[in-house]
Amino acid sequence: MAVGGGSLSLLPGSLLLLLLLGPGCARGGGGRYQAGEPVTLYVNKVGPYHNPQETYHYYRLPVCRPHTVRHKSLSLGEVLDGDRMAESLYQLSFRRNQSKKVLCDIKLDPQQIEELKEAIEELYYFEFVLDDIPIRGFVGYLEESGFLPHTHKIGLWTHLDFHVEFNGDRIIHANVSVRDVKPFSLDELRAPSSMAHTYGVYWHETGFPYERRGERLRDSSFFPRTLEIHWLSIINSMVLVFLLTGFVVIILMRVLRNDFARYNLEEEAAAADDFDQADNGWKIIHTDVFRFPPHKSLLCAALGVGAQFLALGTGIIVMALLGMFNVHRHGAINSAAILLYALTCCVAGYVSSNFYRKIGGERWVWNIVLATSLFSGHLRQIDQSQRAPQKPETQ
Repeated sequence: MAVGGGSLSLLPGSLLLLLLLGPGCARGGGGRYQAGEPVTLYVNKVGPYHNPQETYHYYRLPVCRPHTVRHKSLSLGEVLDGDRMAESLYQLSFRRNQSKKVLCDIKLDPQQIEELKEAIEELYYFEFVLDDIPIRGFVGYLEESGFLPHTHKIGLWTHLDFHVEFNGDRIIHANVSVRDVKPFSLDELRAPSSMAHTYGVYWHETGFPYERRGERLRDSSFFPRTLEIHWLSIINSMVLVFLLTGFVVIILMRVLRNDFARYNLEEEAAAADDFDQADNGWKIIHTDVFRFPPHKSLLCAALGVGAQFLALGTGIIVMALLGMFNVHRHGAINSAAILLYALTCCVAGYVSSNFYRKIGGERWVWNIVLATSLFSGHLRQIDQSQRAPQKPETQ
């Protein structure tokens, strides 16, 4: 294949990559606002704090919601990331403080109260999105104290204070606080009961530049940074692998050295026919090394898919090192992974077909079909099995 042809074939993929990542890298998802201009606050999802991968729609809980729920148009990466952004009832105006504004007055039945208690006991957190900045906080308050007597208190945060930092006409950072708020107790709440939800908004001017606001999001992580704890396990695993590899190499070297010494003595002292009749040691495997496997196409397809994912991972790491992913663009890495997966299909096809021809394969069409569906077809079957209707749970 000519170099010029390869460059032309990669041009559409490069354009797609720029179209996908360009807007996020250029503007970072932030907007410019005038004083008093409304700023949309989206509600996103809720889930247990100790399992961030398990998420649900925020409006699945009995909370304040509009009569008509309008969802935000999501990108492919945001969908893969599990985002479920919808407009909220919170009304924020740029650089306009609000001390205690009523959000809604909601009535709860016994089932809804139990849902809130269960969510609070499982340490559910919520995630809002303001100007592409995630705002996270806990749904309620749980207190466990003492053994004798044992106390179990459950409270719901019915008031939230939003603190937003701005620089000029740009939003830099945002968070939610319940520091000076008393939780609404759910322990002795009798249904049907009503409660009022309120909120406050406080704007703070800062000199932090807008171009570096991603650093604020990186340094103020809501979830525990467990990656630093895993370094000790990674180092232990690497040391164990190196030790086991060294032991295997030492044993193989001793065995091969003894075999070579025995073969040299037999060649000098024994007859040629006697030597050919007694193959032992590592020479016994020569018939297996030069024999083709029974499932050539499957082996080549697995090799091609592995090479594709190696190229995919390398591309993601290089793009991350070059700073092409904006931390405020939800799902940017997922979108880039899907696009690179499509672009690196040629790697899987080339590696699979090339090795298949080398080992004497003839059904090259079936090999191509197998290489393209070995990974994606398996995921489709898993997705269909997960979407299968389940029997309702008995109370």
